[in-house]
Amino acid sequence: MQQEIIIAGFGGQGVLFVGQVIAYAALAEGRHVTWIPSYGPEMRGGTANCTVVVSDDEIGSPLVKRPSAAIVLNQPSMDRYAPLVAPGGVLVVDASLIETRSGRADIHEFDVMAKDIAAELGQPRTANVVALGALVAATGVVQLASVEAVLAKKFAANPEVLRANRRALHLGAEFTTKVAM
Repeated sequence: MQQEIIIAGFGGQGVLFVGQVIAYAALAEGRHVTWIPSYGPEMRGGTANCTVVVSDDEIGSPLVKRPSAAIVLNQPSMDRYAPLVAPGGVLVVDASLIETRSGRADIHEFDVMAKDIAAELGQPRTANVVALGALVAATGVVQLASVEAVLAKKFAANPEVLRANRRALHLGAEFTTKVAM
């Protein structure tokens, strides 16, 4: 199995972090991985995206032209990447920030209110992890437990932030599971 994923939004939304978490979780599962970040010169507010390829076999090319899945966290990313998702693929949209929908009947679109959910947790910076949970549940690209292990290492020194991120991850996954039923 090979999954090709694009995560996109503004700088400061944790786009690159989500890609790294997927990559590290896949590595922990013994999978082959590529992670390629791309961002504008601005630290916050500019565009940011990354591609992650996860495969059971060696990866021939890290380039992603027709992703099997995408997370989009702002309108420009929705406009750019929603049309590229391969038929049958998954699109996770932060519906708190994006008013339009893809209008595509050939993909599985999950319109999760990621920023609103994160704000309700009292941790608005975890919106990216809410979207990550939705993506993991929708695609099975990695195990949720593997993502939790990566988060535990990343936030070992800050148990409060770790708890918030775990909760955000599970709320995103629960959203996808409820919608898919």
